[in-house]
Amino acid sequence: MNIDEHIPTEIIQTFSASEASTYHLIPYAKDGRAIACYGEEGRDYAATLNEVEVIYGIDLTVLPIAKDEFDKGMNLYYRQGKNPTAGSGINISRINHSDFVNALIAEADSIRSSDIHLEPYERKCRVRMRIDGKLIERYIIQKADFPALVNRIKIVSNLDISEKRLPQDGRILFERDGRKFDVRVSILPTIYGEKIVMRLLTREQNLLEIANLGFSPRQYEDYLLSVRSPNGLVLISGPTGSGKSTTLYATLRHLNREDNNILTIEDPVEYTLPGINQVQLKEEIGLTFGNALRTFLRQDPDIIMLGEIRDTDTAQMAIRSSLTGHLLLSTIHTNSAWGSVTRLMDMGMQSYLIADTLVACVAQRLVRLLCPHCKQETKLDAKSCRALGIDTGATYYKAVGCDRCYYTGYSGRKAIYEVIRMDATLAEAIRRGETEMDDHFRQRGISSLKDSALHLLRQGDTSFEEVFLVANGLM
Repeated sequence: MNIDEHIPTEIIQTFSASEASTYHLIPYAKDGRAIACYGEEGRDYAATLNEVEVIYGIDLTVLPIAKDEFDKGMNLYYRQGKNPTAGSGINISRINHSDFVNALIAEADSIRSSDIHLEPYERKCRVRMRIDGKLIERYIIQKADFPALVNRIKIVSNLDISEKRLPQDGRILFERDGRKFDVRVSILPTIYGEKIVMRLLTREQNLLEIANLGFSPRQYEDYLLSVRSPNGLVLISGPTGSGKSTTLYATLRHLNREDNNILTIEDPVEYTLPGINQVQLKEEIGLTFGNALRTFLRQDPDIIMLGEIRDTDTAQMAIRSSLTGHLLLSTIHTNSAWGSVTRLMDMGMQSYLIADTLVACVAQRLVRLLCPHCKQETKLDAKSCRALGIDTGATYYKAVGCDRCYYTGYSGRKAIYEVIRMDATLAEAIRRGETEMDDHFRQRGISSLKDSALHLLRQGDTSFEEVFLVANGLM
C-alpha cells in the first residue's frame, strides 16, 4: 500500500517530528478524538497505543504499511528519514536559538532552498523551505519556543526586537564552508505572531554569467547584440520568482567595464556588484524610481538598470533616458515578451516613442528539472499530446520522487526564454498599434516560451506537467 502524499498539515501536526519518530506513527485522518495513523509493518504497537491514548487522550488506529513506504512518509512529512541532508538532527528544544537559526540557513543552503518560512499558528509553528519553487514543510516548532526564535533572528539581522506591530526588513551576512552570502529577512505581523521569510541570495559568480542562464544559441546571440547597444530600452518580463533579477545582474556583470558608468535603482538590492553604483529604493523618504532616474541623468551615466517599470511616471522617465543616449535595462510584469509593448501602451506611452527606443523584449520562466535519480520513462496519451502539439509515439519522462529529491520528483530549475530583438518590421508594427505578430516571429525563427519548454520535454529534462503550465500561461 502507498502512503498518501497529500495529508493536511493540521493532521500531521498531531505529533511533532520527534513524537512521530519515537512512536513510529504518521497520522493521516482525524475524526474528533479518533486518529488514524500509518505504522511500520511488522512492528508491535500494543504498548504504544496504550501510552499515546493515555498521554494525549485520543483513540488511535494503526494501518501497517511497508517499511520503505513508512520511511518515505517520515521523510516527506517530518524530514526524519534516512537522508542525512534532511535536517533531522536539529531539535530546537535541545539547542540554543542562535544555533538553530544558523542550522536552518546552512540546511537551506545545502538543499538548494531559496527561502525559509517560519510561520506561527494558533497552537504550533512550522518551518517550510522553498525548493525548486515549491514550499516543503521541514519542522514543527512548539509555540512557546517561537518568540525567542523571532527575537534571535531580529538581533542577527539588526532589527528592533521591541517592534511587533509593524513589518520589518533586515539582512544577515552568512558564511558557510568559506562562502559568504546574504540572507534577506522580512518580518510580517499576523494574528498569531510574526511570520518570517528569509531569502538566501547566493554570491556564486558562475550563476551570474549570461552564458549559464539558459539561452539557446540563437537567443544568446540576439540578447548580447541587444544589450551591447549604445542606447535604447531592453525589457525583461515575467512573474515574481521567474529569475528576472538574476538575468539583469548577469547582464550588468557582462557590461561592467572601466569605461562604463553604470547606475542602478533597485527594490531591494539583491546582489552587490563591485564597480557598479547601486541605489536602494526608499519610497518613504521620496527616493522613488522616478526621482532616482531624474537624478541619474545628471550623473553622466552610460547604462541604467531600473528594478521595475511599474507606473506611468517611471515608464516616461525610462523612455526619456533611452532617447537621450543611454542604455536602460528594466523588468516589467507581462505574460509574454511582446506583451511588454502592450503594457507600455496601457501606461500611456506613445507608440512612436516605444518604436524608437525599444531594442529588445525578453520573457522568461523557471522550469523544474526532473530528478535524474528517479525519473521514469512514460508514454503520454493522445489528448495530452494534442494539448501541446507533440508526437504521440515519442518517449517522455515523468516525476516519481526519491529521498535525493525530497520526494518531489524534481531537482533544480532552468530558465527558459523568449527573446525578441527589434527590427524595422516590428518597429513599424508598433507605430501602427499592431499587437498580433506571431506569424512574423515564426518567419524569423523566434522561439516562444512554449517552444523552449518543449525542447526540455523532448530532451527528457522536464515533465509534461511543467510544460503544460508554461504553454497555458499558468506560470
